[in-house]
Amino acid sequence: MSVRRLAEDAVQPTGFMFSEENAAWAEMTIRKYPEGRQQSAVIPLLMRAQDQDGWVTKAAIEHVADMLKMPLIRVLEVATFYTQFQLKPVGTKAHVQVCGTTPCMLRGSEDLKAVCRKKIHAEPFHRNEAGTLSWEEVECLGACVNAPMVMIFQDTYEDLTPERLEEIIDLFEAGRAEEVKPGPQNGRHLSAPIGGLTSLTGDYDDIIETQRREAGHGPADGAPPQGEGGGAAATPPSKAGRPDTDAPETDPAIAAPGKAQDGNAVEAGEREESDELTAEAHAPAAGQTGGTQQGETGEAERDALEVGQVSGDSPAADAQATGGDLRAKEAAAEAAVIPESHQVDDALNPDHSRPQPGGGYDRAGTDQAGVDEVEGRRRQTSDETPGPVIRDHFASEAEEVQEESEPGEKPADLLDGPQGEPDDLKEIRGIGPVIEGKLNELGVFHFWQIAKWREVELIWIDNYLNFRGRAVREGWIEQAKELEKRPSAGGGA
Repeated sequence: MSVRRLAEDAVQPTGFMFSEENAAWAEMTIRKYPEGRQQSAVIPLLMRAQDQDGWVTKAAIEHVADMLKMPLIRVLEVATFYTQFQLKPVGTKAHVQVCGTTPCMLRGSEDLKAVCRKKIHAEPFHRNEAGTLSWEEVECLGACVNAPMVMIFQDTYEDLTPERLEEIIDLFEAGRAEEVKPGPQNGRHLSAPIGGLTSLTGDYDDIIETQRREAGHGPADGAPPQGEGGGAAATPPSKAGRPDTDAPETDPAIAAPGKAQDGNAVEAGEREESDELTAEAHAPAAGQTGGTQQGETGEAERDALEVGQVSGDSPAADAQATGGDLRAKEAAAEAAVIPESHQVDDALNPDHSRPQPGGGYDRAGTDQAGVDEVEGRRRQTSDETPGPVIRDHFASEAEEVQEESEPGEKPADLLDGPQGEPDDLKEIRGIGPVIEGKLNELGVFHFWQIAKWREVELIWIDNYLNFRGRAVREGWIEQAKELEKRPSAGGGA
């Protein structure tokens, strides 16, 4: 899958707002989802933003994230994943999507792409000089029988030839898109065969009349149609889908190897004998009510013996378990698998608290105390926190970073130039040629400057370099103090 990136900042608008009509539509769409699931509206809202501006902008992504109280990165993931979203400006009059999947390729989609290269731009996702036309190759557009085809905005144009596509592009460019009828461009009706129908060529009434005449289906001659009263249907119910039991192989009189004794008995006699057996038995037959009559099976006693307790069905019933073999095996298995510290005492209450003689519950010694401690320190994840966080927006080159918004404190000993010979800052572990250049641009040239920094100043430098704590962890101040003591260190305070 290709990497999809947002358009460069130079073409990004400064802001985005839904139109009044689209804003009302967006609010109504969000209300369709259950409470707590409103973020599911992200795809329709992004599509409506694309319909409004022609493509999905950074500002639109930020606006949708704000409307849905959704982390910006989640909306960005959706916009960059689905290829239905245009991340760069498209033609204002036509954006041609050429299907390049196998059926269209076999029917001439390569020629259609050649037309787009000639009429619009040599590369996809680029507009013509006027900015009115653009094109791209896409996967299947869902009308393979009408290949090759293209989609322009939300309409498809099928059964195309290169010449016809050129005409369509010219009409869109001239602002006469309404003259182009969507669908097949060769006279085909929808997806019907090009040469016309070869079957079912008549209308429904003709088909019914033909069935009556040739097969005798329908009401008898002179009888009113069904639903108008008077008489029953002249033909028996249909047996379509029922097995044919009149085949010679199913004749019960045929003797066959392996056939059961008395296998050739008359079927009517078998049914009569079966009815007699059913009547003699205590089981209910069809249309009868009642149940079986049976004596004690001893099942309850056997079940009770397995767990070492007396059956409740016997006169010597005992409600207390006596610790039979099954209970002993269960206890042994639990002891072999579950550590003693994690075994649950049956005396504990359902909430794992132990009753005390003086009242109350003692949670000490149970796992619940540790769980409570962990739950007390739990923090919500970013997925559960609604809304973008502070500064949750796309940074652009046009934006100026506010120094006061950076944590830490900017060093006060920055210089306009080195005082004498500059020190080789690369001797500090963690500073390479690139970082040294950035520090020089900032006004840091000597070890003594870094050695004099306070921790809050080093934190500011760390954030300025986007080191994420690396400068603090590697102790640049301590390293600079050691290097400053050497006689070869240049400059001075």
